[in-house]
Amino acid sequence: MPIDKSPADGKDTPPADFLQIASAVFWGFFGVRKRRNFEQDVAAIKPHHIVIAGIVGGVLFVLLLLLVVRVIVGLATQ
Repeated sequence: MPIDKSPADGKDTPPADFLQIASAVFWGFFGVRKRRNFEQDVAAIKPHHIVIAGIVGGVLFVLLLLLVVRVIVGLATQ
């Protein structure tokens, strides 16, 4: 028996684009998400997209923090 992956309301959900995935990961890092947007994301975004975008977002966040620290330390030593 095939598994129905369509949302509960029966509408076909188009696959998520890069911006929708990035937005979902950003709001996930921030910790705030509207239920309606969450439900749309669950219907459209595949779990491996979230994992990949989360890893990329985490690495970018750490690199940004390192850059900020280097700039601040560089300014403090002048």
